Amino acid sequence: MARSVFRFLSRQPETPELYSADHHLRLPRYDDFDQWHALRRESRAFLQPWEPSWRADELTERSFRSRVVRNSQEYHSGLAVPFLLFAREGHVLLGGLTIGLIRRGASQSCMIGYWMGERHAGQGHMFAALQLAIPYIFGALELHRIEAACIPENEKSIRLLEKAGFQREGLLRDYLKINGQWRDHAMFSRLAGRAAGNGNKDNS
Repeated sequence: MARSVFRFLSRQPETPELYSADHHLRLPRYDDFDQWHALRRESRAFLQPWEPSWRADELTERSFRSRVVRNSQEYHSGLAVPFLLFAREGHVLLGGLTIGLIRRGASQSCMIGYWMGERHAGQGHMFAALQLAIPYIFGALELHRIEAACIPENEKSIRLLEKAGFQREGLLRDYLKINGQWRDHAMFSRLAGRAAGNGNKDNS
């Protein structure tokens, strides 16, 4: 386990950054606070049904700075890669995508989670982010399995995962406490080198 983490860290840049023609994924920085605060604040009603309850200090600058430090520590310890998602034009913050719960050893897997600002939802941005993140997970991180869990009523998230090649595996009962209530979650996964649903090699 320790050797695998060391090998992973020895090949990683100080701060990972993923680009496409229109999108940019990178770790949060202190100077992202104003955009992050504005987008999260205006999207609260849109996001809250799908997220853990927000703390009283959720949107404070102090809390955000602690988040940046914690995110950096998680990355450098090999536990997570918590990205913010930006549009390259104007460097506008769109949302976030976290590669978390990275497990090495026999598992070689991770869990992804994501959020999108309300005004940017439904425009294909998160699908584009997944198209950047998936090759990074299977390539640079050398993981075998990506997991994602979502509330069964979250039809938009389910369609997104299926479009990105994830396959539904089952139901996790009372899996996460979301918006103050324990909620069932549907489990999805995508495996390295396999297309969803048919076991064939994925040449995409």
